[in-house]
Amino acid sequence: MVDSAANPTAVQPYYANHAELLGRRYESVTFERIHGGVLDLLPPAPAKAADIGSGTGRDAAALALRGYQVVAVEPVRELRELARRLHPDERITWLADALPELDRLPEDFDLILLSAVWMHLPPAQRGHAMTRLATLLAPGGLLVLSLRRGAPPTDRLMYDIPAGEVLRDAERAGLHQARLLEEHTDGLGRTDVWWQTLALRKEPA
Repeated sequence: MVDSAANPTAVQPYYANHAELLGRRYESVTFERIHGGVLDLLPPAPAKAADIGSGTGRDAAALALRGYQVVAVEPVRELRELARRLHPDERITWLADALPELDRLPEDFDLILLSAVWMHLPPAQRGHAMTRLATLLAPGGLLVLSLRRGAPPTDRLMYDIPAGEVLRDAERAGLHQARLLEEHTDGLGRTDVWWQTLALRKEPA
C-alpha cells in the first residue's frame, strides 16, 4: 500500500518489482483486522470513499462490499493491475494519482482512507498533503490514517512519523481528532513494527 510522489525512483520501483509477493502478504490480513478499531466511525452506506495508496485493493474491495462507491488511488501500475484482477467490482474506480497533489481526484468524499501510506511522505510535503486531503473531504467527512511505527527499512524511502505530528498538521488543515488507537501487534507478524490509527473529522457545514 504505497503512495509517494516524493521520490518515485526510491519508492515506486520497489512496489512494482514485488507486486505479486506484496499482494499475497497484504491480502493475508483482513480489512476488519486492520481497521476494526474505527469501523463504528465510518459513515453509513451509501457514501463516497477514497482509498489513497490502495495497493492490492483489499481495503477498496471491503469498502465496496459495505456499500460505498470507491475511488482506489494507486500510482504503481503493477499494483493497480493486480488489484483489478483480485477485486473486480463495478463500485470501484481505479485511478493513477499520488500524494501530495492528488490532482486527478474529485472532491466531497465522505471517507478517505490511507493505510500504510503517510510513512512515505518527506517532512516538506506533509503539511500540503494534509491540506489537500482536507479539501477532498465533504463537510463532516472522516479521514482515517494507519501509521507504521518503528525503524524504517533500508530498501525503500520511509519515515517513522508519530501520530502527534500528523495531528498537528491535521488541526492546521481544519481537521480534528475523532480517535487515536495504539496497536502493538503487527498484522504481518513483524516484531519491530507497530501501528497507530488516527481518525480525523472535518467540521460539518
